[in-house]
Amino acid sequence: MPAGATPLDPDESVGLLPGHIATREQLDEWEAENILAGERWARGATRRRDLLDDAFLRELHRRMFDATWKWAGAYRATEKNIGIAQARIAEEVRKLVQDTKAQLAGRVAPLDEIAARFHHRLVWIHPFPNGNGRHARLLTDLILAANGAEPFTWGRGDLEHPGEARERYLAALRSADARDLSPLLAFVRSGG
Repeated sequence: MPAGATPLDPDESVGLLPGHIATREQLDEWEAENILAGERWARGATRRRDLLDDAFLRELHRRMFDATWKWAGAYRATEKNIGIAQARIAEEVRKLVQDTKAQLAGRVAPLDEIAARFHHRLVWIHPFPNGNGRHARLLTDLILAANGAEPFTWGRGDLEHPGEARERYLAALRSADARDLSPLLAFVRSGG
């Protein structure tokens, strides 16, 4: 398992929908197609819906993973080695979306900083059993686009598999955990 990856509990693994998946490579390919479908839905849905809404957040995750996992779009019900206690997830997500709405309305910081803080906090909450990073990156890019900005480049590397880009991303998130957002701000607009 790649460093920083969320381990699946046996109960969550049972939620795998496609019966033909036998290898991690097959799962990655299947999820990639599912995520593309979710992204297409989101790009159309953002014209009609509030992105900073608990229901939209869960629906986006569901659309990104609904052909892969039975639990897609449902907040995790188990403890993880990262993230907050599952009993606090809904409350913390509501606080996050309200805080971000207020930050955007008041333009209390540059848009990139607001978006990077949103991304970090959503990943830190870790609301879903899996797919949190991919979900948070897509939602962050949707927020940027809705506010007239280009999506982040996210280091232009593979963030799902072990390698230099993933290591830089995880290091930037750890720095943000320690209240230093500067590595994450540099990473999200870096080209590799």
